[in-house]
Amino acid sequence: MNYWLMKSEPEVYSIDNLKKEGQTLWDGVRNYQARNFMRIMAIGDLVFFYHSNTKPPGIVGLMEVIENNVIDPTQFDPQSDYFDPKSSSENPRWQTVKVKFVRAFPQIISLDKLKETFSPEELLVVKKGNRLSVMPIATNIAEKILLLV
Repeated sequence: MNYWLMKSEPEVYSIDNLKKEGQTLWDGVRNYQARNFMRIMAIGDLVFFYHSNTKPPGIVGLMEVIENNVIDPTQFDPQSDYFDPKSSSENPRWQTVKVKFVRAFPQIISLDKLKETFSPEELLVVKKGNRLSVMPIATNIAEKILLLV
């Protein structure tokens, strides 16, 4: 099992949305490095849900990968914000995963708390200027994050 962190703005999709729906397709990622991370996710991997672009930003819960290597359907929809005219059903450029709700944390693990606890080498989300929406987390770091809950 591997650990990951995935970001979403709570106004777009929050941990509460996931809790209510139970599961979701994590669509709309349009960064090649983030996509490549999703391509190597495995069923059963655990993912920290991070609320970004909010006050305060931070980790708010945990989800689990339940389906991997899913073709992101939004790339084919001209009405979608995530439409990619260079992508085709014969040669799709964007893959994603389906995740299910595991739990919401009783309190946010804020970015400030993460910065106090981890170096940028240990946890990419604390690295200044890091804009990736999907990133790996080493098992030993994930276990330390879980102790902060």
